[in-house]
Amino acid sequence: QLMLGEVGFEGQANLRAARVCLIGAGGLGTPAAMYLAAAGVGTIGIVDFDTVDVSNLHRQVLYGTEDVGAKKASVAAARLAAMNPNITIHAHETMLTATNAEAILSGYDIIVDGSDNFLTRYLVNDVALRLGKPVVFGAIFRFTGQLSVFGLPDGPCYRCLFPEPPDPSEVPSCAETGVLGVLPGVIGMLQATETIKLITGIGEVMKGRLLMYDALAMRTSELRFERVPDCPACGHRA
Repeated sequence: QLMLGEVGFEGQANLRAARVCLIGAGGLGTPAAMYLAAAGVGTIGIVDFDTVDVSNLHRQVLYGTEDVGAKKASVAAARLAAMNPNITIHAHETMLTATNAEAILSGYDIIVDGSDNFLTRYLVNDVALRLGKPVVFGAIFRFTGQLSVFGLPDGPCYRCLFPEPPDPSEVPSCAETGVLGVLPGVIGMLQATETIKLITGIGEVMKGRLLMYDALAMRTSELRFERVPDCPACGHRA
């Protein structure tokens, strides 16, 4: 990376000083965490209360069969520290809730949302807005994925695109519908890419743009959207 003029020593120093929090150490969080650790992000937080299950292993590539039953956050932290002993890893073995979200997220510069449920996504969006933190969003379903960056000072937030969460009963989980194992790897690496761009100030980030990836067709499409003036979460900043 030092050989890249757009990054260089200054960009690498910015990566070293950055503090990134990953919400979820699952299909999206593990590949994103691996690439951020390898890139030299100085402090990485991992928020996950769950344990490793055999059914996770085809997509959550940071874990092995020997980790089944162990806490994802602690296993991920140990593996990342082994990959890059020059960075700091914080394992938050807890569910992100309205009670603890602000205390946890306030210690980081960028939030990488790899959660698998809508309630957490809205919570992350709303708390990140209050704290002034950008959110690098990723989502997956069966063979498709989504990517965007929310909450930048002059950009829209998650609620600008999806004002209200759907009924939980209408949204099946990966455990119920299945997911192609490599799909979260693609989206998770794209989340790591956007995070590195935000930290180093290079390129054009996915502000006001939703990338939609179809693995079966090997096709991407893009939806452009703007901040909603009367958005209940960020309209006051318009």
